Amino acid sequence: MDSDIQKWINKDGESFLKEIGLKKSQVVLDFGCGEGHYAIPAAKIVGDKGKVYAFDRDNGALNVLERTAKQFGLSNIILVNKDTKVPLRDGSIDVILAYDVIHYRKNRKIIYNEIYRLLKPAGLFSLYPKHYKDDFPLMELADLGLEDIIKEVEERGFVLFEVIDKKCLHDTYYNECHILNFNKPY
Repeated sequence: MDSDIQKWINKDGESFLKEIGLKKSQVVLDFGCGEGHYAIPAAKIVGDKGKVYAFDRDNGALNVLERTAKQFGLSNIILVNKDTKVPLRDGSIDVILAYDVIHYRKNRKIIYNEIYRLLKPAGLFSLYPKHYKDDFPLMELADLGLEDIIKEVEERGFVLFEVIDKKCLHDTYYNECHILNFNKPY
């Protein structure tokens, strides 16, 4: 395991996610979880009475996450392999993390709608919009600034309440991150 990933999973990820708003006993969805760099620390925070749904369409990444969860003795992570429709009931999730997953134009509105459906009223939608106009490397969000992304998400019914500028893990290395925290109104 790379040293940045190891440092993140062992310590920094928990501090970061607590600052974002994760708490003991919550139900969390890591939307586009990859190998679980956020799901593992989230599972440590929510503890045995909480759950982390790790959602990704990449079976290989989910297999890595499953092995890592076993290494840490975490039994509160539920792996979900689908494309964009999550097989959970409406309003069942306290916190949804969508980190580095919205950079493909064709799926953004579908993702926002699915997140809105799943999130409890007053729930937290935490978004890390990697690859936007002022970020590197640029991808399909290259024509959008943070204000444009905020507007796009708010048009789906969410309310921005906080922007956190902090180092976080992107793929295998630390990066300066702009985290956008939204609530689903009652």
